[in-house]
Amino acid sequence: MATTANPYRAPAAAVADAAEEFQPVNIYGVSGRIGRARYIAYSLGISILMGIVVAAVAGVAAAMGMAAVAGIASIVLYIGLFVWMFMLTIQRAHDFDTTGWLSILMLIPLVNLLFWFIPGTDGENRWGAKTPPNTVLVLIGAWIVPVIFFIGILAAIALPAYQDYTKRAQERQFQKK
Repeated sequence: MATTANPYRAPAAAVADAAEEFQPVNIYGVSGRIGRARYIAYSLGISILMGIVVAAVAGVAAAMGMAAVAGIASIVLYIGLFVWMFMLTIQRAHDFDTTGWLSILMLIPLVNLLFWFIPGTDGENRWGAKTPPNTVLVLIGAWIVPVIFFIGILAAIALPAYQDYTKRAQERQFQKK
């Protein structure tokens, strides 16, 4: 009796899904793409870091009696921040498959928030492969912005109400005397 191959047998070939290709993050250039969460987190992070550095440099220079040096150092550092933010914004524009020239909108107040809300292209586009998945720190950095915004609104409402409350309480106390 001859043995024949079983037509219902599982395939013997090794089958694997193709690995997704991600583009490396390049925060010091204008080529490539950067996702929304990274854009927000990196922008916020570098702005806070630059503010701390400028305050430290200005404080040290002012304490040494070199106020002009403090001013010049602050201007140079903020120009560096501005250039770096433009580079990130160009990459963000590339993420939703448009030209980096759209980054000029960064100069218009509140219009620059456009880069926070437009979703990136799913998969590869003409500017490169998909951006890598966000890490936990990137997501925390991106969510800090709405939390700070919400706390700011609450403070803007609560502080004047509290000041009015204390003023009325002091007036009532004064009237009782």
